Amino acid sequence: MLGVDYDGVESREHSFARASNADWVEEDEEELQMFALLRLPTEKRVNLALMRKPSSRNSSMSNKTKGRMEQIDVRKLNRVYREHLVKEALATNEQDNYKLLSAIKERYNRVGMEVPNIEVRFTNLKIGAEVQIGTRALPTLTNYTRDGLEGILTSLGIGRPKRHSLTILNDINGVIKPGRMTLLLGPPGSGKSTLLLALAGKLASNLKKSGNITYNGHEQKQFCIQRASAYISQIDDHIGELTVRETFDFANRCQGSNDAELLKNLESLEKEKKVMPSPEIDAFMKAASVGGKKHNVMTDYILKVLGLDVCSDTVVGSDMIRGISGGQKKRVTTGEMIVGPRKALFMDEISTGLDSSTTFQIVKCIRNFVHEMEATVLMALLQPAPETFDLFDDLILLSDGHIVYQGPIEHVVEFFESLSFKLPPRKGVADFLQEVTSKKDQAQYWADSSKPYKFIPVPEIAEAFKNSKFGKSMEAMYTAPYDKSKSHPSALPKNHFAVSNWDLFKSCLSREWTLVCRNSFLYIFRTCQVILVGLIASTMYLHVKTYPKNELSGNLYMSALFYALVHMLFNGTTELSLLIFRLPVFYKQRGNLFYPAWAWTLSTWILQFPYSIVESVAWTGVVYYIIGFAPAPGRFFRYMLLLLMVHQMALGLFRLTAAIGRDMVVANTGGSGVLMILFLLGGFIIPLDMIKPWWKWGYWLSPLNYGQRAISVNEFLATRWSEPSALGNDTVGRNILKTYNLPTEDYWYWFSMGMFVLYTLFFNIFTTLALTYLDPIKKPKAITEDEVEDSEKSSESNAKESKSKGMILPFEPLTMTFHNVNYYVDMPQEIKKQGVTESRLKLLSKVSGVFAPGVLTALMGSSGAGKTTLMDVLAGRKTGGYIEGDIKISGYPKVQATFARIAGYVEQNDIHSPQMTVEESLWFSASLRLQKEASKEKKQEFVEQVMKLVELDSLRHAMVGMAGVSGLSTEQRKRLTIAVELVANPSIIFMDEPTSGLDARAAAIVMRTVRNTVDTGRTVVCTIHQPSIDIFEAFDELLLMKRGGQVIYGGKIGNQSNVMIKYFQSISGISPIPSDYNPATWMLEVTTLAIEEKLGVDFANVYENSDQFRTVEASIRKYEEPSPGSEPLKFDTLYSQNTCSQLHKCLWKQNILYWRNPSYNAIRMLFTIICALVMGSIFWRIGVKRESTQQVMVTMGAIFSSLLFVGVKNATSVQPVVSVERTVFYREKAAGMYSPIAYAAAQGLVEIPYQFVQTIIYGVITYFMMGFENNVGKFLIYLVFMFLTFTYFTFYGIMAIGVTPTQHLAAVTSSAFYSLWNLVAGFMVPKPYIPTYWLWFHYLCPLSWTLRGILTSQFGDVEDIIEGPGFKGSVKQYLSVSLGYDETINGVSSVLISAIVLVFFTMLFFGCFAFSVKVFNFQRR
Repeated sequence: MLGVDYDGVESREHSFARASNADWVEEDEEELQMFALLRLPTEKRVNLALMRKPSSRNSSMSNKTKGRMEQIDVRKLNRVYREHLVKEALATNEQDNYKLLSAIKERYNRVGMEVPNIEVRFTNLKIGAEVQIGTRALPTLTNYTRDGLEGILTSLGIGRPKRHSLTILNDINGVIKPGRMTLLLGPPGSGKSTLLLALAGKLASNLKKSGNITYNGHEQKQFCIQRASAYISQIDDHIGELTVRETFDFANRCQGSNDAELLKNLESLEKEKKVMPSPEIDAFMKAASVGGKKHNVMTDYILKVLGLDVCSDTVVGSDMIRGISGGQKKRVTTGEMIVGPRKALFMDEISTGLDSSTTFQIVKCIRNFVHEMEATVLMALLQPAPETFDLFDDLILLSDGHIVYQGPIEHVVEFFESLSFKLPPRKGVADFLQEVTSKKDQAQYWADSSKPYKFIPVPEIAEAFKNSKFGKSMEAMYTAPYDKSKSHPSALPKNHFAVSNWDLFKSCLSREWTLVCRNSFLYIFRTCQVILVGLIASTMYLHVKTYPKNELSGNLYMSALFYALVHMLFNGTTELSLLIFRLPVFYKQRGNLFYPAWAWTLSTWILQFPYSIVESVAWTGVVYYIIGFAPAPGRFFRYMLLLLMVHQMALGLFRLTAAIGRDMVVANTGGSGVLMILFLLGGFIIPLDMIKPWWKWGYWLSPLNYGQRAISVNEFLATRWSEPSALGNDTVGRNILKTYNLPTEDYWYWFSMGMFVLYTLFFNIFTTLALTYLDPIKKPKAITEDEVEDSEKSSESNAKESKSKGMILPFEPLTMTFHNVNYYVDMPQEIKKQGVTESRLKLLSKVSGVFAPGVLTALMGSSGAGKTTLMDVLAGRKTGGYIEGDIKISGYPKVQATFARIAGYVEQNDIHSPQMTVEESLWFSASLRLQKEASKEKKQEFVEQVMKLVELDSLRHAMVGMAGVSGLSTEQRKRLTIAVELVANPSIIFMDEPTSGLDARAAAIVMRTVRNTVDTGRTVVCTIHQPSIDIFEAFDELLLMKRGGQVIYGGKIGNQSNVMIKYFQSISGISPIPSDYNPATWMLEVTTLAIEEKLGVDFANVYENSDQFRTVEASIRKYEEPSPGSEPLKFDTLYSQNTCSQLHKCLWKQNILYWRNPSYNAIRMLFTIICALVMGSIFWRIGVKRESTQQVMVTMGAIFSSLLFVGVKNATSVQPVVSVERTVFYREKAAGMYSPIAYAAAQGLVEIPYQFVQTIIYGVITYFMMGFENNVGKFLIYLVFMFLTFTYFTFYGIMAIGVTPTQHLAAVTSSAFYSLWNLVAGFMVPKPYIPTYWLWFHYLCPLSWTLRGILTSQFGDVEDIIEGPGFKGSVKQYLSVSLGYDETINGVSSVLISAIVLVFFTMLFFGCFAFSVKVFNFQRR
């Protein structure tokens, strides 16, 4: 019963259908409560509902003893009440929303209300792109330079570069009807994603589009399409630190809840028509319509529907953070979009990584939503199982950009039968449809024996469809004019955002605060770092307060003040990497109008302010009085306030740099350039009167200039500096200020503070504008010449060749047994907070089995059952946790070092070096993993064979690219992942989801490859989620797991799955398998947790007590004893190839990666040229000016600055490059391809040629522009020191990545070292003034040896007389007395010693990196 009439309350008095008097009284009381609630005014009533009080978790209530109804405020529900409300509204324990949605629909129907709906039409839709083909598309340095020149010429109107025109969608028409589930099918590359993006209004701007797309007859520009529809991407971009529940709560809070006005109208009509709603449905609808709250009942509803309630409090995770499984992450991507009130959903391959049972449940729930709520859904699926396929009403079949069928799903087979094709028995319709248009597979479906088969190309099938009765019917549908008056007013939103600006801001602020708390370690680490650097700095200047207050000591005070400013500036650089990492999620949420950019930037700015206070207080508290700055409290607080504003300005500046750069390397380059100019034109390195006229504007624009003015005025206008000077008629303080061309009026402090406020506002406003209007940098996908034609030609012969030839290299067949394997991890904090006292969480429980040669084993189970965990444990890929049990190889205990040589592991994530081509990736793996006895020709032949086996030979020259951004498609990457392992000729192969992300045809190709591999006598184990009947029955044995890591079936599958079916049907209560039903799907459906609860059994216990289990145990006992005369697995060497060969191959690979990485190397060279010209123009001819000590110090500052900033730029820009490749290294290291030392050596050596070119460019420009002596010897020494400096900085950046788990932590740690090197190098505090106890640090600073070497080599023999405060003598004497740079050290040339020390530092940093990659593994598995 959904509702009753008001009049019915009275008539109930005469009802005799009461079970007891108590029931009669209770039900009557409920109706009276509901009646009282409905009499309230609408404004009050909309927030109040009736709900049964939830029972405590420890007590179980039967239906007879349910809690009494109570009135609740739906705006104030806690988690227990929300979960209970969802459970009551769903009215079932299963993952099904039919009862709830049908009840809501019936409630609308009772009062005659229509639900808003959207009809989407597209007519004459044509989408294409201009692409580069062949080797011209590879992003080499030469191609990058050529593209840049072509871009400049094109913008000037001189010529147009040659491009290949590619048609993605070819003049297609169609309609997506509301209330009908539409399936989008097609092979990879057919244009499915492009169509979905176009219909959702998210098509990339670089694609050419023509044609018309309308929603309810309205053009896309006439309403806010981003709010009317949602595109659910294949790429899972999420903030890894947030839990699943937090992700959904945030999405719901931003997208708004169901239309509250609609609910008010519904309630008014119910009151008018005297209809009483069901209390549970009323409460759910009211709670779902509440917006602006941190938590919403819709989150709990979506968690339940998607089966994510079991992991709702687990962090989503990322590449480096352990979180939920891949299948669960895919469901989070779906849930994030459907948790809002969008009515048109365009879903792109949402089943990747999900088992067929879970996919079926989710699609069924979406189908209920479509049918009951008249939603519009177009869903692309790759391998829909027959039962999932049958859930759809309509079908769009795409192939090569043509629609070859659109219409009711039940007529599609009839259409193809009219073309003389026939669906074979036990063949899924979806599999048939995806193969019947393929040239390779079409022939097998030809059914007309009266005439010979001839391939029917896609355009002909499309034309046949247009001329058929089905095509004519569809044409009538999309050409009929749409009556716009029928469009519901709330169907097409006009406003950009669903909720108020204030609510959006609160949502962003709340999320950012959660992230600050999650990353508390990082902020504590940064604060400790500030205190540590502050202590070092203060003790470095500790002795200064003992000096007399004159101009000489004033210089040291000035450097201490400047250092504080620079340190705060450097600390801001950490914002670069933090923002860049957040950009993918931001762009996704911006595209879906979750919030405006200002809501995010303002919330992060506000939360950064307290941290700026912490940093400035920590620094000032440690440094101010230890160094001995002006002691007045007012000046102390002014110093602190200034540092606070400098830090705020720096954060804003580097966030702006990141927002404009949008790429880690580009942003780091821009950041280094900005730092350099601010540092140089800040007023300390070079005074205003020495700045060239063409750079004066830069001085007045530099924020650091105003910081220097404010901090200097604050110190040197203090009372203690007001003593008359011995060097003139003014005070000491004013003399010091005049020396540096700084003002002597106190108002400059407040003027500068005002400038910092303006700069902070300016940078944050422009960051917001950049985030609002700039799109993410998209890299084009390379198209190889004649790719399609080649693939069709080559694929025809592949299957025959592979079957007849087999694998050409010998191997040793091996058996793996594992008995009572348990796996534990430390209990997650989120679970501990719920009151769980155990210290460990058990993920695998008493798992036993046998993997034998020539046997293909399927490892199956629902998402989260522990399939990948078991594979990782058996393959030795776990980096943490606790493993118990016996694992043996052919009867001997498994030794991981030797096991890696004979095993292959196809990971679920396709991790490859993005700049390599397919052929290069395979050759690299084969050349390092195949036995050294195999000749080069044999290896190449083997690689060719494997390429043909997985049908990649037509793509041999295609670049791999970044997943989802450039290069290979998902299914091509998956085949490459398999091929990379096959070329290693392993005896045992583990495959984690080898068919995940593939369509039916590609999955068939992969499984044919796998089957061929098994038939050679290898041991192969695959986890698999959604097998078709054909794929499932290609397996010989099955290991089935349930949630909790327990085995519920192990053993043979049998002919047509008869053994497995017989086992499960023998369990009492299990329903028999329907005729022609997929056995894999049936098996997963009858072993769910809901079925266990229904039957009152534990399938794991049933299995342990079965004959099936005893058979497996007997098999384990048989195989865990070594064969007579056998020996344990043993190799003479740890790796297949010797160290020299490993280094040669690794260097070959690194050379390719660098040559094809223009965003790193081309930009590095461009930055070097620009930096050199800037340096040369700022310090124009400074080397010839030797009249005063100040001029020598400015020359020293010029050298110091140029080295510091180009060096820092090298260190920061190399980090993202090494970070990306480190993920690939972890996979290759686990596979035993090479030693970490070979990898590290190649990473170091590949940098040398680029450092050499950079040195030549920079050295030549700066040496001659700065006006150093025209002496060949001095010039060459200058180049040598430049080269060594650039190299050790680069190696330091590489080392920082090696010893830290994340790139961001590497950036934070590095910024502290740059700051300390800046302090102790000998420029800020010359060596004679460094306290004795810090001299060791000065000698350990590589920058100090660079300065010593260059200054001594350039000026160590100059006898020109100079003078300054407290000094008169030669330049040579000044270097020795004032700077501590003697021409010799213990009789040996200081230039030579400096060079030797720098070589040592270079080797030290390289050694630390090599040690780190050998010892540390930050990838948590």
